[in-house]
Amino acid sequence: MISKNTSKKPVGVIGAGSFGTAIANILAEKSDVLLYVRDKEKAKEISSSRISSRQHLEENINITSYIEDIGNQCEVIFPIVPSANFRQMIKSLAPSLRPYHILIHGTKGLDLNIPEGIVLTKENPLSRKHVRTMSEVILEETSVLRVGCLAGPNLAKEIEERQPAATVVASHFEEVIDIGQKLLKNDRFMVYGSNDLIGIEFCGVLKNIIAIGSGAVSGMGLGENTRSLLISRGMVEMIHIGNALGGNTKAFIGLAGVGDLIATCTSKLSRNFTVGFRLAQGESIDQIKASMEEVAEGINTIEIIRELAESLNIRVPITETLHKIIHGKMTVAESHTYFMKFPFRAEIDFI
Repeated sequence: MISKNTSKKPVGVIGAGSFGTAIANILAEKSDVLLYVRDKEKAKEISSSRISSRQHLEENINITSYIEDIGNQCEVIFPIVPSANFRQMIKSLAPSLRPYHILIHGTKGLDLNIPEGIVLTKENPLSRKHVRTMSEVILEETSVLRVGCLAGPNLAKEIEERQPAATVVASHFEEVIDIGQKLLKNDRFMVYGSNDLIGIEFCGVLKNIIAIGSGAVSGMGLGENTRSLLISRGMVEMIHIGNALGGNTKAFIGLAGVGDLIATCTSKLSRNFTVGFRLAQGESIDQIKASMEEVAEGINTIEIIRELAESLNIRVPITETLHKIIHGKMTVAESHTYFMKFPFRAEIDFI
């Protein structure tokens, strides 16, 4: 029996990928949902078949290919699209948004914002001012003030199978957290809250790098000792770069940090894990990207974080190693030897 939300307005979801569809189905247990699908032919197909990203849609999910419908009909909106498309999508949505809207995004990537005509050099390197989280993109491009994000161990396939899971809704506004919890929480999906929006966003972003490394560990046939080493050192690396970019250590040791890290570093359902596994099997990054149905955000994140870490003078050995592999400067077979020789000092130096 579907228990409807008291609000008559539907909840909007932008993006019909695997996670967007899974979130739409969770929302549909309490509310009517309007799901935006950019491609008009795909929208017709989904509307007819009632299947999106191999998931059956709840009856009270309607489909639109007109993005203004989302802003005009919905007050609470969940944008869940790849980071490469996020700013353009928000620009398209912006004319139909007002300050009363609430946006809670579920995109675990970064946006490069380099002004036209600016050339990055050693004297003018990539810095935090050139990089935006998705909440920052929303605030830059729209009149919306109440912004939040979703982050946590949320593998879409397991959510679709109605297995127990949890997420974090992060926002500077308690109202956003409360609304996110009321809309999403059910007897198998727990929803925690956090006020560290930037920290929680960077948890979701940075763990993708480590997941690629973990996939490579599996692809090389290495064991759980090696994976545990990678995950634990990956957590330290995430905290160092996350702190430098404005996040709080506390965010990284919770569900959105270590929780999501464990899920994406150990599951073949993780796109980023799959990238690392296939790299270790001898495929090139171009071959992998060309054959993937959905974006693995970690590939782009490696490029951005490696440059940021260099300009901030922070050593990020896992990111550096994966960057070398992707660009053909090191083989996967050589990588663990390089990593084992890295001059780590203290095990934990951030508390």
